[in-house]
Amino acid sequence: MKIIKTKEEVISTIINEENILIVQDIDGVCIPLVQDPLKRELNKEYIRSVSKLRESFSVLTCGEHEGRRGVNRLVEKSLNSKTKAKEDGLYLPGLAACGVEFQDRFSNLTHPGIENKEIDFLARVPKMMRSMLTNELKIFLPKLSNELREKLIEVAICDTRFTPTLNFNEIFNYVKNDFGKVKRLQLIMEKIMNNLLEESKSFGLENSFYLHMMPNLGLKGGKERIKYATKDEFGTTDIQFIINGAIKEAGLLLILNKYISNKTGIHPFGAEFNVRNAPKTLNELVNLCRKKIPNDQMPLLIGVGDTVTSVKDNKSNSWLRGGSDRGFLTLIQRLGETYKKENQVIFVNSSNDEVLRPRVEGSDMTGISDTDDYLKFNLVINDGPEEYIKWFQQLANKF
Repeated sequence: MKIIKTKEEVISTIINEENILIVQDIDGVCIPLVQDPLKRELNKEYIRSVSKLRESFSVLTCGEHEGRRGVNRLVEKSLNSKTKAKEDGLYLPGLAACGVEFQDRFSNLTHPGIENKEIDFLARVPKMMRSMLTNELKIFLPKLSNELREKLIEVAICDTRFTPTLNFNEIFNYVKNDFGKVKRLQLIMEKIMNNLLEESKSFGLENSFYLHMMPNLGLKGGKERIKYATKDEFGTTDIQFIINGAIKEAGLLLILNKYISNKTGIHPFGAEFNVRNAPKTLNELVNLCRKKIPNDQMPLLIGVGDTVTSVKDNKSNSWLRGGSDRGFLTLIQRLGETYKKENQVIFVNSSNDEVLRPRVEGSDMTGISDTDDYLKFNLVINDGPEEYIKWFQQLANKF
């Protein structure tokens, strides 16, 4: 795969357009990946750079805005002021929970497409996770002290409102030199989450949720493939319990719908559009845009992500391609081709000492992309969030 632009060239492409929209993932892009999500930190200067872009910037994340684990808490902590964040509009605007939690830069929140009975069930999930995980760890790691087991469980259960998650980074780290055990723990993680799906059916919610694997190897039978551990990386570290339809590529259209409405006063897909009633395939999403958004209203799109995977399946001799950012980055590339715009796709190397992932090393994209991959990156940020933030500041200062 050829990287065709430098950081300076990408900035030049962006600022030469009047109508632009940056759509950016958060964790691994502007926040370094960590084993314990409660220890994340957000750079203050990055927050101020975002505010300079106003309506030309939106996040698109499977994390959440609100709650004790939400990115809004990181904004307030970085600024050392909730009041200032609110009054000056310094929150990160955009779509969270993979498509069901939207906020503006003043933290005014909506949750399009989600029903109260689904929210009520999601509130029960963390407690059920804790009970199941406690039982599994007692069997799988019987020599753990009660104190250490409770500590690992506390880190593993992310009690977010719309996307309760099992994050096994800290547990994997405990057995990191034994990749057989890591894989067995992944099976435990998957078992727990599948049990939760079964439990939802008893509440009449059999079609409400799905499991989002991070990272993953694409879809098989409509379900995401778990990426098992190897000697080089842990593979899938998190599994989220998510509302059906909440995928980032559908979320991109929701963001476009709101962005164009702010510009023109008209929602191209309708005021009630959400990820639940969005088309389900990439071609359908592109066709809807072509039908509803004229060329002069479609912005130049810049997509930024860090979770893209590609692994060779030796049995079928085919590539298994996935990752939570692949879909929306691919859609941005397709829309650029369709509308004849220089849309930009930016990949950030997020692997670090705490969370091991594949990374681009020069022309080597093993684990991320392959020679037959349709998705092409215009720019790779080699040194992770720190380098990305410096580049982003340079871009924001041009506005």
